[in-house]
Amino acid sequence: MPPPAPVTIQVPRWAQLVLLPIVLLLVWAVAGAVRHVLFLFLVALLIALLLNPLVRGLSRARIPRGGAVALVYLAFAAVVALAILALATVVVQQTRTASHRVDNYFTTDSGHPPQTGAEQDLGRLQGWLDQHHLGGVHVEREGRKFLDQVGTKDVQKYTTKALHWAEGAGLTVVTLLFEAILLVVVSIYMLLDMQRLTEAVDRRFPPHGRGGLIVRMEQAVASYVKGQFLLSLIIGLSVGVGLWILGMVGLVPNGGKYAAAFGAWAAFTELIPYIGPWLGAIPPVLYALVQHPLSALWVALLFLGIQQLEGHIIVPKVMGRTLRLHPLLVIFGLLAGGEIYGFAGILVALPLLAAGRAAWEFFSERIRLQRWPVDAPLVEIGLEPSGGGKPPPAAPPAPAA
Repeated sequence: MPPPAPVTIQVPRWAQLVLLPIVLLLVWAVAGAVRHVLFLFLVALLIALLLNPLVRGLSRARIPRGGAVALVYLAFAAVVALAILALATVVVQQTRTASHRVDNYFTTDSGHPPQTGAEQDLGRLQGWLDQHHLGGVHVEREGRKFLDQVGTKDVQKYTTKALHWAEGAGLTVVTLLFEAILLVVVSIYMLLDMQRLTEAVDRRFPPHGRGGLIVRMEQAVASYVKGQFLLSLIIGLSVGVGLWILGMVGLVPNGGKYAAAFGAWAAFTELIPYIGPWLGAIPPVLYALVQHPLSALWVALLFLGIQQLEGHIIVPKVMGRTLRLHPLLVIFGLLAGGEIYGFAGILVALPLLAAGRAAWEFFSERIRLQRWPVDAPLVEIGLEPSGGGKPPPAAPPAPAA
């Protein structure tokens, strides 16, 4: 026996003409006035939708809902805290090591006659140009002039600034953990009341087809998170393995030593739509450029190949069935998220769009707008008929057949 059709609510024409515009304007005004609070509650809602299936599963094992929420949140908070602290530690350590290497490259003399690593590389490049009849290109002279203008103190100053920035970024990440307490509290309250909210919505709008409203939104958010996690994992592993191979064959000196750090960075930046892959390529290319210009070229080609595979194979396969959104709507959501709440708004724009699409599909099956008649006669209200107050002449009768 097929399931009963969902209950349909018909919006009359007067509500479409008067009530809906007023409601939309009111929502727009309130959302603009409290956009920061609204953003906080939307992020908390995403977290609650993501964790609610786990809480529901523990509740089926006869664990009270409050205890299930506590267990899930303790595990979730531990995983997030460890991931952020590990990433911050890796960034600080690798930045410290890289700053010392850059400092030594520009300031430490070695060989006979004593020269810095930058001066030796300039000499090798100039010798290669001279051997290939390109001696008119004075790379060594211009490069030495640049190094003399920059000076040892400037290089040390820039590397010290980079080190201080990395340490400050690590402290900022730790501070954000404490600032997220309010977000956690709001999402916990939502999780505690999610079951009652689900039952209330199901009573008013009985589930049909793919389930109720809350279940559909949970599935949309969970599928997006799974797809994004798998995409980040694939890109991070590809970058790490590629840099390790380039280091093993000697195309990128010490490439294998920093392959894990650069792969983790590429996986993290993959969370940022559109510009994430380019941000992930900047540190490895700069590191390879310090080693040798040809090494930077090989690293750039590696990232270019990975991005081509990502755009033509990985993203269509992994994310194609996740969002099911028009590209223009995705671009609008990303721009709107960045305009409203900056970088954090960009990160949560796509999961919010996925949840919003699930809600739109749910209510589009249950809400119908009353149709406006197309061939209805025009009625003049409160106006005198044309022709100086005289009624229009009657139409001549149709001829008899």
